[in-house]
Amino acid sequence: MENAKSVKLVLEDGTEIQGQSFGAFTSAAGEVVFSTAMTGYPENLTDPSFAGQILVLTYPIVGNYGVPGEELYESISRIFESDKIHVAGLVVNYYSEEHSHWHAAKSLGEWLAEYNIPGICGVDTRMLTKKLREKGAMLGKIVAAEDVPLHDPNQDNLVAQVSPEGVQHYGTGRHKIVLVDCGTKTNIIRCFLERDVELIRVPWDYDFTQLDYDGLFLSNGPGDPKMCTATIEHLQKALTQDKPIFGICLGSQLMGLAAGGDTFKLKYGHRSHNQPVKLTGTQRSYITSQNHGFAVDTATLPADWDMLFENLNDGTCEGIKHKTKPFFSTQFHPEAAGGPQDTEFLFDQFLDEVEKYKAGK
Repeated sequence: MENAKSVKLVLEDGTEIQGQSFGAFTSAAGEVVFSTAMTGYPENLTDPSFAGQILVLTYPIVGNYGVPGEELYESISRIFESDKIHVAGLVVNYYSEEHSHWHAAKSLGEWLAEYNIPGICGVDTRMLTKKLREKGAMLGKIVAAEDVPLHDPNQDNLVAQVSPEGVQHYGTGRHKIVLVDCGTKTNIIRCFLERDVELIRVPWDYDFTQLDYDGLFLSNGPGDPKMCTATIEHLQKALTQDKPIFGICLGSQLMGLAAGGDTFKLKYGHRSHNQPVKLTGTQRSYITSQNHGFAVDTATLPADWDMLFENLNDGTCEGIKHKTKPFFSTQFHPEAAGGPQDTEFLFDQFLDEVEKYKAGK
C-alpha cells in the first residue's frame, strides 16, 4: 500500500514477520489463531468468541467488499454479531484498500481504525498458518511505534468482559426462553425471534434458576470455559430438573463441565466455515461453521451422557446429549453467520422439546 507504515508481527517463539499497517496504527497483544473462512470478516470480527485473539485470515485477499452499514432487527444488529469489533488484531496477506459492494458503507481499514484495532498486511498467511498448525496457537503481538508485552488472554475471564451487565427482553412469543449470554452472537437471537419466542437475555453469572422459563439456552463465548464458575454452578442446578437445555460452542463446554466432565484446549482450534461433523450412531454428516479453541473430553463424561456429534477431521467432540433428559449441545454454530446453515434445524428440535415439556407439566 502506498505510504503505509511498517509494523511487525512477533510470536512467542521469537518469529518476527514484517508487514504494513492498516486500520489503527497501534500495538496489541493476544493469542494468534487462524481462520480458513473465505468470506464473512464483518461477522468474524464482531464475534465475541474472538475476544483477546489476533486473527489470521488465510484467504489471500481481504477487504474487497468493504463493511456494510448498520441495520437493526428487534433492536439488535441485522448484520454484525455484536455491537463492536472484538479481535485484538487482524493479520492478512493482501488488504484491498478499494472496496466495491452495494451494501458497503466504509472500508475495512476505516472500520478497524474506529475501534482502535491494528491490522497488518503483506504477511504470508499460509506460511504462518502452517506454523500455527505445527506448533499450535501461540501468543503474539502486532508492534507499531511502541512495544507491548505478550499477554495470554486465556488467563483472563473473557466472558465477564463481553457479557452484558443487565437483563434484556426480546419478543412476546409462545415460549419463554432464558439465554445465558457468555458472549452470544446476535444471529442466535435472530434465530430464536424468527421462531416466535419470548427471549430473556441474562448475564453470564446471573442466577437464572430463580426465573420462570420454559427452556434454557447457553451461548457461545470466548476463552477457557473453566473461568465461568458461576455459570457452571447455576447450570448444575438446572440439570437436576427436566426443563430443556440447548448449548452452542462455549455453551457445550459449560454443559460438559456442569455434568461432571472435563474440557481441554485444542492444539490450534477449529475456526472455519467448512468443518465436517457426523451425527453419532448414523452416517449422516453436516458441514458446519466453527470458532472454538476448547472441547469437551467425552471420556470424562458420566455414563448418562453421550457424544452427539463428532468432528470428522480430528475425532473431537462436537456436541453432547443426555440419554434420558432433553439436554443437548453443539460445539459448532447451527446459526452460522457466516457459513452454512445446514444445522439450523437444531433450534426447531430444541423448541420441539420445549413443547413436549410444557405439554407434560
